[in-house]
Amino acid sequence: MIQVEDREAIRRAYFVEHKSIRAIARELQHGRNVIREALTSAEPRQYSRKNPRPAPQLGAFKTAIDELLAKNTNAPRKQHYTARKIFQQLKGQGYTGSEVTVRRYVAQQLQSERKRPVFLPLEFDPGHDAQVDWGEAEAILGGRQQTVQFFELRLNYSRKVFAQAYPAQKQEAFFDAHVAAFHYLGGVPQTLTYDNLTTAVRRVLEGHHREEQRAFVAFRSHYLFESRFCTPGEGHEKGGVESGIGFVRRNFLVPLPNLPDFETLNAHLLAECQKDDARTVERQPMTIGQAWALEQSHLRPLPAHDFDCCVMVPVTLNAYSQVTFETNRYSVPVES
Repeated sequence: MIQVEDREAIRRAYFVEHKSIRAIARELQHGRNVIREALTSAEPRQYSRKNPRPAPQLGAFKTAIDELLAKNTNAPRKQHYTARKIFQQLKGQGYTGSEVTVRRYVAQQLQSERKRPVFLPLEFDPGHDAQVDWGEAEAILGGRQQTVQFFELRLNYSRKVFAQAYPAQKQEAFFDAHVAAFHYLGGVPQTLTYDNLTTAVRRVLEGHHREEQRAFVAFRSHYLFESRFCTPGEGHEKGGVESGIGFVRRNFLVPLPNLPDFETLNAHLLAECQKDDARTVERQPMTIGQAWALEQSHLRPLPAHDFDCCVMVPVTLNAYSQVTFETNRYSVPVES
């Protein structure tokens, strides 16, 4: 029996990364039957006896148990026959066996009635949905290896991707990356799905409700898209970009880019995004570029001017004509 970590790796490869059973069997070294079994449930299948235990005392009462369980179908949920209540009913009819035997039979019957989970592939309308997230990678810039933060926006219909790197995940970088992505795409998706990024969310409320940053609300209003936030701990709700972060890291940033600065790094990322249009995503009938050609016209048009991607911070001028911003002091012009 495979471990729960192996089961998770199989399910993630199939449902998130959209790999075939054949590819998963080759990469993870599991038999195809093992993989198919893992896809039916996130939890390991419990051991079950092939042959039922003999229950001579119960045999004559199985029909009575089945009839009582059938009554649960139309009864209020909180007033169903339980195994204990059924046992008490059977005792009144002359049953002399144990309660454990009744409980075991009831559990088997209920288990056999449960429907196996059904998974449906998600389908999206062109231009309607996109997912956004940040990732982290290493790069050599100006001769020094450093950690860079990269923004990714991925369209759900065509799987077209945009990626751009920054020194930090600041709000102005967050907005600037959106603007660059919108210009790259030539329009704005109708709905963007986010994790609970602090650059957009001030406070997580119940369900999918959030108290959003005022600047983010203004940014969203400028471009007129809708925002959706994932349930905490449920990253699969934006699984496309979650797997896309790893895809960009493995395919666009290996080997480590050795470039002069962020400008050339982003030119490299943009070229890789454009080359990715030739790829065909598994279970899709056309390339990313072909799907994108159908999707582009469905995006919301760009506004007449870009949002001002900056943060206004009040500062105080000291006696030396200097202001302090993020622990650094800057001189400002003075009147002569």
